[in-house]
Amino acid sequence: MAHLGSGRRRALAVPVGLALTASLAFLPSVAASAAPLGNTADAATASKADTTGPKLSYVANLNSYATVTAAKKAIERAGGTVVTAYEEIGVVVAHSQNPDFAKQLRAQRGLFVSVGATRTAPMQAVQTTEEGATQRLSEADAAKAAAQAQEGQEPLESNQWDLRTIKADEAHKINDGSQDVTVGVIDTGVDDTHPDLAPNFSKEQSANCVGGVADTTEGAWRPYADGSDHGTHVAGTIAASRNGIGISGVAPGVKIAAIKVSEPGTSLFYTEAVVCGFMFAAEKGIEVTNNSYYVDPWLYNCKADDDQKALVEAIGRATKYAERKGTLHVASAGNSNHDLAGDSILDDSSPNDTTPGPRTIDPKVCLDLPTQLPGVVTVSATGDKGLRSYYSSYGLGVVDVAAPGGDKWQVPATPDANGRVLSTIPGGGYGYKQGTSMAAPHVAGVAALLKSAHPSAAPSQIQAMLKGQATKATCPSQIYNSAGTLIDATTCQSKWGQTGYYGYGVVDALKAVK
Repeated sequence: MAHLGSGRRRALAVPVGLALTASLAFLPSVAASAAPLGNTADAATASKADTTGPKLSYVANLNSYATVTAAKKAIERAGGTVVTAYEEIGVVVAHSQNPDFAKQLRAQRGLFVSVGATRTAPMQAVQTTEEGATQRLSEADAAKAAAQAQEGQEPLESNQWDLRTIKADEAHKINDGSQDVTVGVIDTGVDDTHPDLAPNFSKEQSANCVGGVADTTEGAWRPYADGSDHGTHVAGTIAASRNGIGISGVAPGVKIAAIKVSEPGTSLFYTEAVVCGFMFAAEKGIEVTNNSYYVDPWLYNCKADDDQKALVEAIGRATKYAERKGTLHVASAGNSNHDLAGDSILDDSSPNDTTPGPRTIDPKVCLDLPTQLPGVVTVSATGDKGLRSYYSSYGLGVVDVAAPGGDKWQVPATPDANGRVLSTIPGGGYGYKQGTSMAAPHVAGVAALLKSAHPSAAPSQIQAMLKGQATKATCPSQIYNSAGTLIDATTCQSKWGQTGYYGYGVVDALKAVK
C-alpha cells in the first residue's frame, strides 16, 4: 500500500535528534546547488569501476570537515554520477551501477558519515497513507448537501463534519488566514486548476522534485495523468477557498503550494525526492509543510542497517535545515494500527519496491520517516464520534496531536451520512477519503492559522501552541476495530497530560484565530 496519510508508521526519535544536531553543527552554510554531472580528472579511474549491477540512487552524507568537491570526486571514482548536491546540509545524491558503490564510499570515513541506497528496485523511467479507495461524490449527494447548506456555508459544507469537529467553521467567522502564509503539500501533486484550489494556489512556490532536482516548469507539480488524487485531496482540506463553489478548507485564506515527490507509475516516495522537497520548501519561504506519506521503501528505517541509517540522516538534515529557515513540518502517524511506543512491531511490508519480508523492529530505534524525526508534528486520526480511527497508529509520547481523519464506522449526522473526509479531487470533482493522511492536513491548516495570527513565531512556538490549545481527550473505554465492532480500548495509555491515542488532544482552529 502506498504510504500516504494512512500507511505511515513511526518510532521514537530522541537518539536521532542528538545525532542530527551533532552532524549539522559544523556544516558549511552555502546555497544549495545542482552539481555538475562530470569531472574528467577521475574518468580513467571511474571507467574501471564495476557497472554490472542495477542502476540505483544513493544519498551520501558528508562529515563535518569534508568538502562537496572532494565528495564528488570520490563518488565518480567509485563509478557514480552526481545528480545534485546540497552543500548547506552536506548531502549528495548520486546514481551508480556499481554493486559495491556504497561500500566503497563508506570506507572513506574522512569524507562520509553514511551512504545508502534509497531503493532496492532498479530505477525506472510512490506511496501514500489513505485507507481504502476514494469515494467520488455523486451529483445527487452534492445536490442534497447544497439543499441543506446554511447561510454562510459553502455548498458542500454541510457534509464537512470534520470542520465542525475542530471548530474551523467558527474560526472562519473571525479569520480565514493570511495570504502571507503558505502550506507546502509534499505529496503526489496538486491539480491547481480545480476551482476550489486555484484562488489560493502559489505557482511560484511549487515544483516537481521526483528524481531529486526541483523542476519548476509550468504544471510540473500536477499529478501524473494516471496518478494519485491524494495530494489534491490533502490540499483541499488545508485551504480550499470559500468562494461559493464546493467545500471549505481549514484555512481558506492561506496559500497552498504543491511539491510533487511521488514516482510515476508506482507513487513511491524515495529519499532523494523527499530531501529535495524539504530543501525547496525552505528556500521558497514556505511556512508549513504537510507530509501525508512515509518514505519508501522501508516502513521503518533501522539505524543498524547501513542503507537505512543513511536515509534517516539525509532526511533528518533536510527537515532540520528547513526548520531553521522557519518551516514547521506536520506528518501523519500511519494507518497500520501500530503502537509506536511499544516494545516491538512486526513489519511485514518492507521493502515495498521489491519483495517484502517479515521483520520485528524496535520502534525506539527504527524510525518512520519523516514523522518521527525531531521537530516534526506527528498526527493521529479520529472519527466523528471522537474515537481514534480504527486504522490509526498511536503511541504515548509519540503522537503529538489528533485531528479528523475519518472512520467509516463512526457515522455522522450529515446529509450523506459518510464518516470519511470530503475534499477536492482532480478534474474539479470531490470525493471522500479516510486515513491519517486526511488528519495531518487539518493540523497543517490550524498551524497556518496560528502562523497568520503570529507571523513572527518560530516553528517550535507554533508547535507549542498547537499542543497547548488542543482540546484534551481522555482514553475512551471502547473503540471500533476494522470490522466495525466496538472493542475495549486496552491499548490506550495516558501520562503527563497526554494519551497514546490523541497526544495532547484534538487541534482547535477557533483558539488559533483568537
